[in-house]
Amino acid sequence: MAHATTAEATAAAHSTAAVQPGTHAEGQQHPLMIYLVVWVWLFILSTGSYLVDYFHLQGYLRWSLIVLFMLLKAGLIVAVFMHMRWERLALAYAILVPPLVILVFVAIAALESNYTEITRVIFFGNTP
Repeated sequence: MAHATTAEATAAAHSTAAVQPGTHAEGQQHPLMIYLVVWVWLFILSTGSYLVDYFHLQGYLRWSLIVLFMLLKAGLIVAVFMHMRWERLALAYAILVPPLVILVFVAIAALESNYTEITRVIFFGNTP
């Protein structure tokens, strides 16, 4: 019976050590260098976004570059600062897939929105 009591005491000691204030639970520690590298990349991408306006780029090139820089910055922020890089794949899919699906639905709606203009012209004779 003394052996069972020692095992119970050891288990109790481990469970109370995790709960006691002042003790730190072991967890994942990320090196500070990762955050510094991401900050530098965010600065570079923001500078690129600023230069698009500085050089007065116009048309599809302007908007393509702005959206590209925006998506790259958002990806870095989500991956590192929101810790998605270190999460399980299932959790990352649960968080990242729904916004992507919403973007697909918005794109489909935008593509289909022209039929109202055609209907207006055919039935009501309105021209833009």
